Amino acid sequence: QVQLVESGGGLVQAGGSLRLSCAVSGSLFSMPAMAWYRQAPGNQRELVASLTSGGSTNYADSVKGRFTISRDNAKNTVSLQMNSLKPEDTAVYYCKGSSILKDYWGQGTQVTVSS
Repeated sequence: QVQLVESGGGLVQAGGSLRLSCAVSGSLFSMPAMAWYRQAPGNQRELVASLTSGGSTNYADSVKGRFTISRDNAKNTVSLQMNSLKPEDTAVYYCKGSSILKDYWGQGTQVTVSS
């Protein structure tokens, strides 16, 4: 059974940085596409960043230039480096892995940015 476990969330002041990590049980090679989503209270879950095994990335306009998604196949982890954080980045952040057959989600990690 594949499991995704996020870590690295917390409370940070505006302008600060956080690095989220997603540990994947099993091999990342079974997940051609990985992504980070977020959901703020009262809002729908939205795509933040995605990364394919070929290295193609996609970012939400609101985070371009501030967030960077990366993967370490040797460690079976996917990370999201978040810089210049803003209060509107406050949300629960979820890691998603997509295999050929299905999608897998982590339990989420809270990120709170104070003004």
